[in-house]
Amino acid sequence: MTYTTPVADILFTLNHVAGLEAARREGLYGDLGDDLIAAIVEEAGKFADGVIAPLNRVGDLHGVQFKDGEVTTAPGWKEAYHAWAGAGWNGLSAPVEWGGQGLPYSLNAALLEVWSGASMAFALGPLLTTSATELVVEHGSPELKATYLPKLVSGEWMGTMQLTEPQAGSDLSTLRTKAVRAGDGTYRLTGEKIFITYGEHDLSENIIHIVLARLEDAPAGSRGLSVFLVPKFLVNADGSLGARNDVYAHSIEHKLGIHASPTCSMVFGDQGGAVGYLVGQENRGIACMFTMMNRARLAVGIEGVAVAEATTQQAMAFARERHQGHIASRPGRESAPIAEHPDVKRMLMNMRALTNAARAICYATAVAIDRAHAAPDAAARQAADERAALLTPIAKAFSTDIGTEVASLGIQVYGGMGYIEETGIAQFYRDVRVAQIYEGTNGIQAIDLVTRKLPMADGQALATFVGELRSTVETVRGSNDPAFGAAGRRLGEAVDSLERASSWLVDNLKDDIDAALAGATPFLRLFGLAAGGCMLTEEALAAQRQGEDGTRAAARVTLARYFAEALAVQAPALEKAIVDASGGVVAADTVIAS
Repeated sequence: MTYTTPVADILFTLNHVAGLEAARREGLYGDLGDDLIAAIVEEAGKFADGVIAPLNRVGDLHGVQFKDGEVTTAPGWKEAYHAWAGAGWNGLSAPVEWGGQGLPYSLNAALLEVWSGASMAFALGPLLTTSATELVVEHGSPELKATYLPKLVSGEWMGTMQLTEPQAGSDLSTLRTKAVRAGDGTYRLTGEKIFITYGEHDLSENIIHIVLARLEDAPAGSRGLSVFLVPKFLVNADGSLGARNDVYAHSIEHKLGIHASPTCSMVFGDQGGAVGYLVGQENRGIACMFTMMNRARLAVGIEGVAVAEATTQQAMAFARERHQGHIASRPGRESAPIAEHPDVKRMLMNMRALTNAARAICYATAVAIDRAHAAPDAAARQAADERAALLTPIAKAFSTDIGTEVASLGIQVYGGMGYIEETGIAQFYRDVRVAQIYEGTNGIQAIDLVTRKLPMADGQALATFVGELRSTVETVRGSNDPAFGAAGRRLGEAVDSLERASSWLVDNLKDDIDAALAGATPFLRLFGLAAGGCMLTEEALAAQRQGEDGTRAAARVTLARYFAEALAVQAPALEKAIVDASGGVVAADTVIAS
């Protein structure tokens, strides 16, 4: 297996579709220039391609070892992580005052694709450390910031996010982990957490757990949850590591994929209670945790993009080299590369089009997050925050759906050889499948989109976004460029379906919420197809405006046309499924009970 960071595509999408270049022209990032951004992505690519990617298969085959409560990672992983953190990659977008570089979050998001494309299992650890850092920056006390942020930002210490419990799953209101006030400003935690990524490992000398727990006198439900910082080792006043805290890994999970990423069951308080420090306010944990969770949701979406990119690269290389069968239009009887067979071309085009569309959606979400912090006036920051909120469930769910679909197509391109582990293509499917479950299942993301994000700001956030999609449609229609084929017409139909389905869902939230919820998942797919198709078209138009290399620009136009004519055309059918199939879903009890 080989992986090559798609530097040119990452930079083009980030600048010309997601809007990073426009934001820089507005002065949102000071004097940050093209050359520095390109150099950062190129250097990240060199590290990912040369150091991380060769360990991906090693980690899959070796996995992690668990003995006496300790986890040992795969050969080479500890050294690779130390080199990665030592190069400063962990603190790229962290505040300068805590040792970070203060660069745009969107640039860090793009680099997450780089690390995840090389190895999703490797990237999961830094992903959670970054999320924990952001939580402490936003909600931590001055004392917590001073003690923990320098080490988290440098990557010397890593972070986790601990929500899930055996009885709770996605329903955080039923969490049972308890926190008791110790009388000295600290708390003692007891309970159990499951499915904790990098809950125990040997990559860093300390692990900083971010834990949701409930005070004994807290209100019932999710309103009674608080967030605590629980270090693996307590920290002395001089910053040195002190006693081992009362939090341990009980076991590790044996998973379908991401074998090199330790997924742990954690126990708090077997020896009296784990020392925890309150983050934010008591009983306000959910509000704090969403700082971490929303960034993590986007990051998981980017993992879907990254694995789709790696799969597409490998499938295309195989299809060009593998000779089998004859092509009717090719003279002679010699076998042809399977990449020349129309059905294989179709699969490869689906893979590339879906991957690039998902990348554009994720990067656009990241730039919206940047604008929500850096825009010069309150109204612009508010609009950007609403844009990020609207797009986050799309970025997470659509992109991870795409990751799994593309990985499955990659196996299909390989044929029978794809089902054989030695070829390596199956690992992509096994690794990425969990991303549809991470950070709130994709069904939960769809429900969030329909029930919270569509009505947000009296529907203005959606209306503004749809208006931008329509502008793209009109631009491509007005170009009269035959290379775009029927893209303008087909994208126009997709945006029409998006707008009509949105109105129907919002109306039914008031009158028949079950019907609206039944259509939530197909609606999210519809949204992703309409948005992704328009963004690919924007990318193609930008390539023409920028005078990009003729072959590359023509390829972008062809890809945008294909997406519009082959994939976005599903939007009207999805609209019908949303509107017409809800009755069958609501009546499904008769089938399920039989």
